Amino acid sequence: MEKIAFLGLGHMGEPMARQLHAAGHLLVVWNRTRAKAEALATEATEVTEAAEAARVTVAATPAEAVRDADVVITMLAGPDAVREVADAIVPALRPGAYWVEMSTVGPETVRELAGRVPDGVTLVDAPVMGSTDKAAAGRLGILAGGDAAGVEHVLARFGPVTRTGALGSGAALKLVVNTAVIGGVALVAEAMKLADALGLDEGTARDALAAGPLGGAVARAFATDVHFGSDLAVKDVSLATRTTQLPAMEAVLRHFQAAAADADVVHEDVARAVTHIRTSARTGNRPGTDTRTDS
Repeated sequence: MEKIAFLGLGHMGEPMARQLHAAGHLLVVWNRTRAKAEALATEATEVTEAAEAARVTVAATPAEAVRDADVVITMLAGPDAVREVADAIVPALRPGAYWVEMSTVGPETVRELAGRVPDGVTLVDAPVMGSTDKAAAGRLGILAGGDAAGVEHVLARFGPVTRTGALGSGAALKLVVNTAVIGGVALVAEAMKLADALGLDEGTARDALAAGPLGGAVARAFATDVHFGSDLAVKDVSLATRTTQLPAMEAVLRHFQAAAADADVVHEDVARAVTHIRTSARTGNRPGTDTRTDS
């Protein structure tokens, strides 16, 4: 069984790592907050009486995690976090290994990483579609760019794999998908602002929107169990608007920047950002113009 190093045990990374453990892989994990990695390893030991190869080992550093690994998976917050981890792991990657970058970072960062990988190491970009519930169930959508043939059996543990084309195409398509999703959420929030201004019953307005083409965006906008923070929305839309002119998404970005600047909303679910947008509209406040981006 292959040795897999999994780096990044956030809201998405932790359930994904659990899928690999359940499949019996020899798993080494690293997380910036070590306690999360240790908790996963302890739980894995308690729930299985299988051989050592089915347990989870905690690495003290990213380099220690990837040493001798056949497959390295990074699932991190954004480009800055990926670059920082890359500084540590690139010298430790062994020839013949696969590095699967699954964070939402955009194709520019993937191309940057491609210029740094050692000879004999294959880089694959494979961001995911779906949230924590699908991660826990192994039903994420995997957008795999590059030569993913050697790791497709591993990626399939997370959900159906779609080959998107050349290296970087998975990251590019994920950026397109997230832009549409976040834009849809903002559109729903503004539609609800209008409903508020017109004195409509909230439940009636939500049901009408949910029955139409924005049904999926309505579900995400009001979900309370989906861990996608307004700061992550800022990061993703910032990546998109730096790629090409997107006037509508630039307005969306200002909305989410204002939400992310609110200490009670940053890192919390997009549903809270929707509430922030609706409230700011009722009080007459305009979205902020903070140009900060969080990775």
